Amino acid sequence: MKADELKERLGKVDLFEGLSKRSLAHLVKGGREITHPDGHEVVTEGAGAVGFHLITAGKARVTTGSTVRRTLGVGDYFGEISVIDGRPRSASVEAIEGLATFAVAPAVVNGLIEDNPAFARRLLILLCSRLREAERRSE
Repeated sequence: MKADELKERLGKVDLFEGLSKRSLAHLVKGGREITHPDGHEVVTEGAGAVGFHLITAGKARVTTGSTVRRTLGVGDYFGEISVIDGRPRSASVEAIEGLATFAVAPAVVNGLIEDNPAFARRLLILLCSRLREAERRSE
């Protein structure tokens, strides 16, 4: 996929919405495209952070324990929580139906957070929103 298309796709991700073209270019430069064979476990619950993944083709299955939680498709992403906090993965993600992702290393995302206070604030607001939603669902 061309760099301009990757920047456009990353710019549509709620985590990266509003980032400058320069910051999006930094993400593209610091990432790589990966094709995952069907059945391959891309990330493993309890394992360390290996990066943020934006799905560019195919689908992925998200599980916790042996429970299927959801299916992800093009434009969806995973890995952002572990990239931000450095803690083990909260779920496993398995490649299905020709999965391809654009993966960005934790150091690249964390560099953006450190260098861009407005981005860090937007990220905090988004994560707070997710926490509130999770609390509502558990009531």
